[in-house]
Amino acid sequence: MRRDIKSMNEEEIAAELRELGESAFRGKQIFSWLHRGAVSFDGMTNLSKPLREKLKEYYYITVPAVERKLISRIDGTVKYLWRLHDGNCIETVLMKYRHGNSVCISTEVGCKMGCAFCASTQAGFVRRLEPSEILDQVLFTQLDSGEPVSHIVLMGIGEPLDNYDNVMKFLALVNHPDGMNIGMRHISLSTCGLVEQIDRLASSNLQLTLSVSLHAPDDETRSRLLPINRTWGVAALLRSCRSYFERTGRRISFEYALIDGVNDSDAQAELLAKLLRGMPAHVNLIGLNHIAESPLQPSRRMAAFQKKLEQRGVAVTVRRRLGSDIDAACGQLRRSMLQEERKEQQVKKQ
Repeated sequence: MRRDIKSMNEEEIAAELRELGESAFRGKQIFSWLHRGAVSFDGMTNLSKPLREKLKEYYYITVPAVERKLISRIDGTVKYLWRLHDGNCIETVLMKYRHGNSVCISTEVGCKMGCAFCASTQAGFVRRLEPSEILDQVLFTQLDSGEPVSHIVLMGIGEPLDNYDNVMKFLALVNHPDGMNIGMRHISLSTCGLVEQIDRLASSNLQLTLSVSLHAPDDETRSRLLPINRTWGVAALLRSCRSYFERTGRRISFEYALIDGVNDSDAQAELLAKLLRGMPAHVNLIGLNHIAESPLQPSRRMAAFQKKLEQRGVAVTVRRRLGSDIDAACGQLRRSMLQEERKEQQVKKQ
């Protein structure tokens, strides 16, 4: 069985070469080729032909294919639907800001978290992505678009902390000085609240930004929106977040999608401010992306909710909505493609 060489770090590749009777220093050369976007071993011209043939025998290189590519006419946001080697598809979004280009990447094929307002979870969970498949989204988005990527957001399809080991390996790879060398402070990781994994992440003391999908300040509402809250309630989650800050010194960002008549009242704003009192935190208010099958609607109280938080001393911003004309929200493009494929299969059966 050939193995995924791009999911290996430089030291692991060197160790593999020693096992094959080759010079370990070639590991750095191979690592560099992979992280520059090499799609085959044949293109690694500073390696001997016998070594390239040996590499082809024992390893493979992941290369995603562009299934669909949409470019916003409004703000230049680019959304990719990548086809993976096993036929599954994932989404990546390239967003352009004054401070640089950010890429929002997926960590799983589908999602098992079941959040009520998210399109990613509707088609179900398929599998976790390998470190190479997470890295490829950053690497090939940069290569295809011709735009340098300076910031990474792990907020696409899937729950990053549900794929903890592979995500940690990806972070080490993308941060490597011989690779893309993107600093941890330029990376944000979003979670719906896997408390045990947040604690585990804190112990790693990585200087990335942790974003927590809170979306409600009370257990009744949050459990309705995020099933994970039935395992770890709001109090447990906030304790973990406070501990995370104490261990890392990194301020946490709380994501809050405002939903009409569900989580947007003045009382809920007051409770949210109370929960975050004394904690270095930032609230990112999000305009809900409506899903056709969902009864949840975007709130009409964004400004009032924001004002109430500001009056209580909470640092708060409203997320700028990008790519509204190209289904840039998480999971929408993959969901549309799956619906089309199901329709095609039904037609073939008739």
